[in-house]
Amino acid sequence: MRLPSSKKKTGVTTVSTALISALCKVLRPLVKLMLTKGITYVYLSDILKKIFVEVGDKDFRVNDKPVTDSHLSLLTGIHRKDIKRLRATVNTKAEIVPETVSMGARLVSQWTSDPVYLDEKGRPKPLPRFIRDAGVISFEGLVTSISKDIRSRVVLDEWLRLGVVEFDEHRRVCLKVEAFIPAKGFDEKAYYFGHNLHDHASAASSNLIGENQPFLERSVHYDELSHESVKILAEQSELLGMQTLLAINKKAKTLEQDDASKDGKRRRLTLGVYFYSEPVEPAKPDTSVNPTSKKTPYNNHSTH
Repeated sequence: MRLPSSKKKTGVTTVSTALISALCKVLRPLVKLMLTKGITYVYLSDILKKIFVEVGDKDFRVNDKPVTDSHLSLLTGIHRKDIKRLRATVNTKAEIVPETVSMGARLVSQWTSDPVYLDEKGRPKPLPRFIRDAGVISFEGLVTSISKDIRSRVVLDEWLRLGVVEFDEHRRVCLKVEAFIPAKGFDEKAYYFGHNLHDHASAASSNLIGENQPFLERSVHYDELSHESVKILAEQSELLGMQTLLAINKKAKTLEQDDASKDGKRRRLTLGVYFYSEPVEPAKPDTSVNPTSKKTPYNNHSTH
């Protein structure tokens, strides 16, 4: 990654006002979340210092050589004596995935992609609880197919707590969502919050920097819809979005099985779908615009 090259003759780096405006917009919902959860500016500023040092050290090396404290100080604007202290505390460990999330994602992936667990319409079957009642096509059989070290009762109790499954009138276990998205459990939801926003922001940032092949990162947005229309579109978005995710999940599972016998480095991917809506603030009258002209809705906006 290159250093910023847009500089004035004085040597001061110029920053795009459009980028600053975009960053302010991105940060507002995060600041709202932090204030809601008691994270103050002082607490965040210490976190940001560590992240600036970590990213500068990892992504701004020249000829793959370690970045010096002086170079990091110049790059980040953090005092050199703080750089040494912060570099000693930088977290270089791999991301730790909560066991509930790791196991849950694998189980749901199996449940939504393996034909033995799907009905004639390709939907996850309601599963009897025990192998003694239905053999492998049971919730116990599903859990055993992934891990023989964890009892299905433990998984079931946790999934009921998280709102991932429910019982039907026959006491069969039914998957409530066709992806592992806990309805409850703050730590589990926080994990996916970090994972999904990180990958979305990484794709958008990479596209804006323009050093790699552009990632898929597109959206459709309108701002003159009624509440009822938004509700209709939200339902359709969930339906079509889940169809896409399930199709990609099945294809990825097949490819992963084929790749198991191949050599070479591995890569990870994330495909995400999101929907958001909020009230539109009334616009102030603009006398410079022809009052008879109609506003054209935005659509198919892309960052690349």
